[in-house]
Amino acid sequence: MQLNEQRVDIRKRMRNLRKNLSKEVQEQAAKSLYINISQVANITKNTRIGGYLSNDGEPDLSLVFKEMWSKKAKPHLPIIHPFTRTHLLFQEYEKNSPMKANRYGIFEPELNCSHICPVAELDFILTPLVAFDSQGNRLGMGGGYYDRTLAQIPDNAVKKPVLIGIAHQCQEVDALPIASWDVPLDYIVTPERIYCPDR
Repeated sequence: MQLNEQRVDIRKRMRNLRKNLSKEVQEQAAKSLYINISQVANITKNTRIGGYLSNDGEPDLSLVFKEMWSKKAKPHLPIIHPFTRTHLLFQEYEKNSPMKANRYGIFEPELNCSHICPVAELDFILTPLVAFDSQGNRLGMGGGYYDRTLAQIPDNAVKKPVLIGIAHQCQEVDALPIASWDVPLDYIVTPERIYCPDR
C-alpha cells in the first residue's frame, strides 16, 4: 500500500473511532485531559496558548480555556489565513469574541489583526490530530495547515512554542507512515497518558 493510501486508511479508521465515542466518554475525557494538559503546559498570567474548538469527535478543550481565562492567560484559536489560504493565523480568543464558521464549518474568531499572535511567540500549541504514535508523530486531517504553519518557525529561533498533540487514547497507532513535511510533536496528551518522545 502506498504512503498516501496508508494515511487515508488510518484517517478514516481513526475518525470513525473518535466520532463513535459516547457523550459520557467525551465529557470524562475533557476532565482528564484538563488535568494532564496542566502537567505539561504551565498556565499563568499572560501565558499564550494556541488551542482549537473541538470538531469531528476531537477532544474538548473548553475546561482548559476556562482555566486560562480565570488566570488571565491568553488562549488563541487558529484562523484560516485570509490571503495565504493554506496557512493558519492564531488570534486571541476571549469569552465574548465574535465568531464565524470557516469553510469547514468550524467556528473561529472574526479576524482582528490587532489580536493576532505570531506563531513563534506562542508558548504552547495544543494541536488536534487524527492519529499519533509514541514517537511524537502526528497525522492531521490532510489539509496540511498545521504542518505548513509550524514549518515557518526558523530552526534557530530563540523561542519556539512547545507543540502538544491532543487525542483520545484510541487514536494511537504503532507507527505512522511519515511524510517529509510532517512536523513532530514535543508531547502528546490523552486522557490516560502523557507521551514525551525521546528524540
